[in-house]
Amino acid sequence: MTRIAVLVLGLAGLTMAQEGKIRIIAFGAHPDDCDSRAGGTAAKFAAMGHAFKFVSVTNGDAGHQSEGGGALAMRRRKEAREAGRRLGIEYETLDNHDGELLPTLEVRHQIIRKIREWNADVVMAPRPNDYHPDHRYTGILVQDAAYMVVVPNVCPDTPALRKNPVFLYFQDGFQKPAPFRPDIAVAIDDVLEKKLDALDAHTSQMYEWLPWVDGRFEEVPKDPVERRKWLARNRGRGPGAEIRKALEKWYGPARAAQVKAAEAFEICEYGRRPTEADIRRLFPMLR
Repeated sequence: MTRIAVLVLGLAGLTMAQEGKIRIIAFGAHPDDCDSRAGGTAAKFAAMGHAFKFVSVTNGDAGHQSEGGGALAMRRRKEAREAGRRLGIEYETLDNHDGELLPTLEVRHQIIRKIREWNADVVMAPRPNDYHPDHRYTGILVQDAAYMVVVPNVCPDTPALRKNPVFLYFQDGFQKPAPFRPDIAVAIDDVLEKKLDALDAHTSQMYEWLPWVDGRFEEVPKDPVERRKWLARNRGRGPGAEIRKALEKWYGPARAAQVKAAEAFEICEYGRRPTEADIRRLFPMLR
């Protein structure tokens, strides 16, 4: 990349920051991972005019019972683009193989560049304890980028950020070595249908691979309208007790009691340490 191109990239990021947009980038291991954990939050930010991007670190070329390779990767890339369109956000799929992700320097540099190019205020990713190695290593890769995004001599072809973003973990149910802590909870009742629409775009996953691997493939209706209803029934869990407490903190008890759907996030200590005021600024729906 030429010095002029680098300068243009830096100025583009500065211009977007000056426009007052909050810029969030979320990393998942596979196409559909971010949608499941932050689809509602992304839809809310997009509706408010902010800049949200999903990045799948692998191309998903192993996630199916009867398809695979380049054809499946292409299919899943198209599904991800359609999901992004339905949410009103950008969706990028990197070309690393599904099921083979490792926390290498090469992939770390990919992550660093994506965060810098987006001029991110907030970065989201899975925690590095999970049943799937791709999920674990995505969490590690983003953690390893958390400081390096501000170091100019690392990936010098892409301008370093002048301020470290806030790094957040997606919600999960794993208990060891430590359970998920819901530092932030976002009510998504008003955008739940948009989130479901985004998940519905991932046909290969929501209606084929995931039901098959769970032994429920025969339950999935063939009719598109009926299977969308089936998806809603199987994705409609309400907030648990810990998430409810977080909702009470950010919305107050009366409003929190009415929330039927929420997404929660844990602050990663490797990035910028936000105050409560910082969180309310970065998550304007909590004001």
